[in-house]
Amino acid sequence: MSDSTSIMEFSGTHQAFRNRWAKTDDEMCKHSMSFHLHKTLRKEFFASYLYLLEQIPLVKLYALTCEYIKGEKQFYYRAQNFYKDVPPSEEGMMGDFVEISDIDLEGSRQFLKKFVGPGKAGTKCALDCGCGIGRVSKGVLFPVFESMEMLDMMEEFILHAHECYLGDYADRVESYYLYNLQEFIPPRKKYDVIWMQWVACHLTDKDLMEFLMRAKESLRPNGVIIIKDNMARQGCKLDPIDSSIIRHLDIMNGIIQRAGLNILDVEKQEGFPEAIVPVWMIAMR
Repeated sequence: MSDSTSIMEFSGTHQAFRNRWAKTDDEMCKHSMSFHLHKTLRKEFFASYLYLLEQIPLVKLYALTCEYIKGEKQFYYRAQNFYKDVPPSEEGMMGDFVEISDIDLEGSRQFLKKFVGPGKAGTKCALDCGCGIGRVSKGVLFPVFESMEMLDMMEEFILHAHECYLGDYADRVESYYLYNLQEFIPPRKKYDVIWMQWVACHLTDKDLMEFLMRAKESLRPNGVIIIKDNMARQGCKLDPIDSSIIRHLDIMNGIIQRAGLNILDVEKQEGFPEAIVPVWMIAMR
């Protein structure tokens, strides 16, 4: 059979079907079950989809696509606006879970011991990122390091730390930085430890990775970066109230590795109520 004959036969078959279906319109099929099913599914699907958008942030529906958050400026603005209403107190820093503060601090002290000392990180200077009023600095870092630098985006927290909360420890603070972490460029080769507690959650994946890359350059020999943060049980979840991202540990580890850092140890904070989100500590350099 020649190609031209084959094409003519296919063309004829196509035309026959076309003529047949030209007679079929909505009037002929609107009473069929398939037509009604199609209409119902389409209507119910969009109603359900709109409901989900209202109830659950889109980043939760697509758990692994949090690398880009629409309206990054709004994402950061909401966080800053949230903390304007947080009191400069231990209760404010712990989000009404002040009863677990001592457990948290003891877990941090024990984890830090693994990486500081002879043959490990030095004890000259540490940086507390997202320091708030200095709860972690006072309870974990000042007893170990000769001097401290502290960073937070809320001026009220830093003022309270210096004037009230830190007491005599305030004399050993070299610098207070009133900065958003995504914009902060730390000095090179300055710190033995960079501590990031409940602040990585307020950065987009891209900004967190880029800050970790900058932080890596600011470490002294054998220095370490420690992240302590809420970790999702699966995927990641965007909290629209305080504008934070709770990531699964695997997602956090992926960001750390893309920043060119090696993970030294990972440990779950024990002793917290099961009702709250798991908290993990990650050491890297």
